[in-house]
Amino acid sequence: MVTPFHKHGTIDFNALKSLLDHVIKGKVDFLVVMGTTGESVTLSRDEKRALVDFVIEENENRLPLMLGVGGNNTQEIENTLKSFDLSGISGILSVSPYYNKPQQKGIYQHFKAIAAASPLPVILYNVPGRTHSNMSAATTLQLASDFRNIIGVKEASGNLVQVMEILRDRPKGFLVLSGDDVLTLPMIAMGAEGVISVVANSHPAAFSKMVQMGREGKMDEAKKIHFRLMEYIDLLFQDGSPSGIKAALDIMGICENNLRLPLVKVNKALNNQLRQAMELLNETYP
Repeated sequence: MVTPFHKHGTIDFNALKSLLDHVIKGKVDFLVVMGTTGESVTLSRDEKRALVDFVIEENENRLPLMLGVGGNNTQEIENTLKSFDLSGISGILSVSPYYNKPQQKGIYQHFKAIAAASPLPVILYNVPGRTHSNMSAATTLQLASDFRNIIGVKEASGNLVQVMEILRDRPKGFLVLSGDDVLTLPMIAMGAEGVISVVANSHPAAFSKMVQMGREGKMDEAKKIHFRLMEYIDLLFQDGSPSGIKAALDIMGICENNLRLPLVKVNKALNNQLRQAMELLNETYP
């Protein structure tokens, strides 16, 4: 989920409630707050606490809630997991360390420490496009085998061979979730369970239906939705994310198009393209 902001920069809780109701109505299976799309790295500790408390209250136990807790300072993450009240949270999504560019051994030790500190199930998040450090299939599989509370991975490497290696060799019950909206259906076709999505902020019903159809083996129907969404998804990422999805949500009237620096709004031409693409989409998926 994105984090809506007022023009002056504070969290827009009314818009957050609108977004929450929108995605739940669209039949998503679970919620993720304070992830990359939520601009979590720009939120203060007090803002994070207020945001989590608000979503827990408004969610009313309708859906499981996952919390993004990650970074490149392992000790700080451990401290957060031990001190942050996790009541009402079902699991942790934790990104592989960024900027430091650790070796695979360092990534393993990082998540070993997180697994030991976390009282909740942990989903790993591999996104080398942001971290500039790929978590290999071997490292993911070792973590999956060694720690019972590491229950899955959000794979956003874009490397389908790596995804297939994880799917082939994973222990029973280990979840593989797509971190790339446009690769979600191909990954489900290979055996992945689902996705942690950006486009589901704006079009949860269509994207959830595609995932459902894919999981049920109804690929012809799933592919129709996939191909219908492809151009729109591409536009969402052309000027960076979450800039694209915030522009889309603004067009829909769900939240204002406000971001925190260093992120800025998409350019006007792209904004117009998003509007046109959404108009076409809404003819099929209102």
